[in-house]
Amino acid sequence: MRRTAWAKINLTLHVTGRRDDGYHEIDSLVVFAGIGDGLEIAPGPQIALEIAGPFAPVLRAADSDNLVVVAARALAARYGVELGARLRLDKQLPVAAGLGGGSADAAAALDGLVDLWGLDVPAAELHALAASLGADVPVCLAGRPSFVAGIGERIVPAPAPPPAWLVMANPGVPLSTAAVFAARQGGFSAPARWREPISEFRAWVARLAACRNDLEVPALALVPEVREVLATLRDTAGCLLARMSGSGATCFGLYAVEAAAAAAARRIAATRPGWWVRAAPLRAAAVSGSS
Repeated sequence: MRRTAWAKINLTLHVTGRRDDGYHEIDSLVVFAGIGDGLEIAPGPQIALEIAGPFAPVLRAADSDNLVVVAARALAARYGVELGARLRLDKQLPVAAGLGGGSADAAAALDGLVDLWGLDVPAAELHALAASLGADVPVCLAGRPSFVAGIGERIVPAPAPPPAWLVMANPGVPLSTAAVFAARQGGFSAPARWREPISEFRAWVARLAACRNDLEVPALALVPEVREVLATLRDTAGCLLARMSGSGATCFGLYAVEAAAAAAARRIAATRPGWWVRAAPLRAAAVSGSS
């Protein structure tokens, strides 16, 4: 069976506080782009992972620590599964890029292995297991536009966005989430949410523009190339909003139509050959982990 680990995009990200244990709390609008890593899952004598794709070399040195393997072993241990699985990850998303790649991979593994092993797992239990693996895993498991709070464990469905296209660009510089949070200074922000769907693209973008990504400033201090990525996106025709996703360094631009996004991606790729650049539709809804 196959699953797609869709790229996670933080359209907004407000840091709302800090807990006694040192973890920051956030309020974020998360959506998913129509591009991601591929995961093939098949029966096997033991849990084994093969990694392919353009970003495989970054991960091969730490296969045993890959979150796909960690998720598979955690699921098996939790429900007493003695079966194995052969997992093949086609790594298309850059690593440490603010796209939730590892978390999305883990969520896809959980979703697929529940089916492969024939498990009857209540949604609340699977959510709790996902949360134990990482802050972004639960929302990637949900796989739909969501408002996320706490450290990622509190998720509520967000209003459906209008049809939109994204151009994602990454300068090829990894950014540690922990380092970005550590570099953050200043106070905290209030949550920014809305209940009703906004069907008109420009009105929706205007609502997003009233919000921000509070991690953008510390990320710029650590990787100044992010500023160039944002400026390049903003300079393309049809881009109504450019912002960094998550803890970076990937940034996105929002476009109303496919043609504008495709033209922007071609232009950026031609002028910045060392960058990772992709155009993709915004997924308005999705079933967790499914292709």
